[in-house]
Amino acid sequence: MKLFSVLVLILAFICASHAVQAQNKTIILVRHAEKADATSQDPELSAEGTQRAERLVKVGGKYKPGAFYSTNFKRTRDTLAPLAAKRMKTVEIYDARKPAELLDLITKSKIKRHMVAGHSNSVPGLANFIGKKDVFKNLDESEYGVIWVIRMKNGQIVKTEVIPY
Repeated sequence: MKLFSVLVLILAFICASHAVQAQNKTIILVRHAEKADATSQDPELSAEGTQRAERLVKVGGKYKPGAFYSTNFKRTRDTLAPLAAKRMKTVEIYDARKPAELLDLITKSKIKRHMVAGHSNSVPGLANFIGKKDVFKNLDESEYGVIWVIRMKNGQIVKTEVIPY
C-alpha cells in the first residue's frame, strides 16, 4: 500500500509540474530607456529616459505584469522600477547571457504575466530565443521605444506583437 501511495504522489507531481509549464503566459520585453552618459559602463537614465520609464507605467501597465526581471544595470532596473513599484513588486535580476534560465524561470512560475528589461543586443535575441526563430535583429543604439509582447498558450507562442511606446 505504501508503494502505491508513493507512486500516486510521483504521478501527481509530474502532472502538476507539466500543468505549470503549460500555463498561458504573456512575456513583455523592453529595452532600457535612454541613458544619461554613453561613456559610463553603468549610466543612469537621462531625463528623457526617466520620462520613457514613466510612459512604460501606462503602456506596460495595461498588461498587469506580476513579475519583473532586469539585467544588473541601473538603466534596466530604473526602466522597470516605476511600474514595478506601482504593482508593488520587486525587480529581479537575470543574466542576459543565459536566456534559457530566464525562460525556464518564467515558464515554471505560477505568475502569468512577466516583464523583462534588457539591451539593444539582448532583447531581440531573447524574443528570437523564446520564439525559436531568428526574426528580430539588434536594435539601433538610438532606438528605445519598442516593446515585444509574446503571448503563449499551453506553452506555445500564439502571438507576438511589436509595439511602440
